[in-house]
Amino acid sequence: MMLLSRIPNSSLLNYSPSLCSFSKSVANPLLFKKRAGLFPAGRMASNSSAAIRASAQTLTDPDELIGSVETFIFDCDGVIWKGDSLISGVPETLDMLRSKGKRLVFVTNNSTKSRKQYGKKFETLGLKVNEEEIFASSFAAAAYLKSIDFPKDKKVYVIGEEGILKELELAGFQYLGGPEDGEKKIELKPGYYMEHDESVGAVVVGFDRYFNYYKVQYGTLCIRENPGCLFIATNRDAVTHLTDAQEWAGGGSMVGALCGSTQREPLVVGKPSTFMMDYLSDKFGILKSQICMVGDRLDTDILFGQNGGCKTLLVLSGVTSLETLQSPKNSIQPDFYTNKISDMLTLKGMA
Repeated sequence: MMLLSRIPNSSLLNYSPSLCSFSKSVANPLLFKKRAGLFPAGRMASNSSAAIRASAQTLTDPDELIGSVETFIFDCDGVIWKGDSLISGVPETLDMLRSKGKRLVFVTNNSTKSRKQYGKKFETLGLKVNEEEIFASSFAAAAYLKSIDFPKDKKVYVIGEEGILKELELAGFQYLGGPEDGEKKIELKPGYYMEHDESVGAVVVGFDRYFNYYKVQYGTLCIRENPGCLFIATNRDAVTHLTDAQEWAGGGSMVGALCGSTQREPLVVGKPSTFMMDYLSDKFGILKSQICMVGDRLDTDILFGQNGGCKTLLVLSGVTSLETLQSPKNSIQPDFYTNKISDMLTLKGMA
């Protein structure tokens, strides 16, 4: 697939179907992760070239920003909506950008829904968005497995929700786990031994409201005992917006449990990994310098844009506050920041 075609042959990690493992065909396998944008989120943030930047500018001239790019990539939670509530001014802003011939793409780290399911959510909120314009981390997990030619005779164990299952099914992969394992319990008694499927070649972990000890143990056994089993995270977000009333523990809390039990770091396919950026750039034929990434999180959305070489706009309608942005402890600075995306309209009116 297109991601691997961008990586020189000398730095590939080749997937071995017979062994269900990556054969390390290069001296420095870390080079592959760096070029593919698959470093764990924490390490990416600390090693990013964006670590030392000038302070972000307040967005004062949206026309200049709009005219400088062809495509706007929007995060969803905290930018387009909060929970099930649409953020004010979003429809009008999107309509204005489309009227100017801009391509709009929506990228979310939330893996609970498939692209088709997200399409229905946009429709419910009164937004006209095509399925081809939506890229969720559930889709990214399946796309990544396709990009490495993950063997069709191997299975994927899912710690996550329906979105991941649907995308794996559409991609033709066998899977087990998911919400149905949320009802399973382990009866701990002397001599108890938990069996697991030795044909599992990858464990995919995403946000999971049905997370339990059974899933932790099953995923741990697959990763630790199945030779070469992949550990893939859809994201490592600390918090998420399940409702518009408060922040909730995010997918990073589920991923963290497996990191602790396996002593392994996952391959992260969602933001800030550049996997989806590379995918989008190839799919639509977009120059990354002609993209503006709009998001509400510094360590995922803004870092995602910066790692991809895009312009970045932070909105303060979600996770990141102005205090956090301007804190001396914060090293991630977007090109611009504003309160919400509808400022593109109101500021235009004031110009």
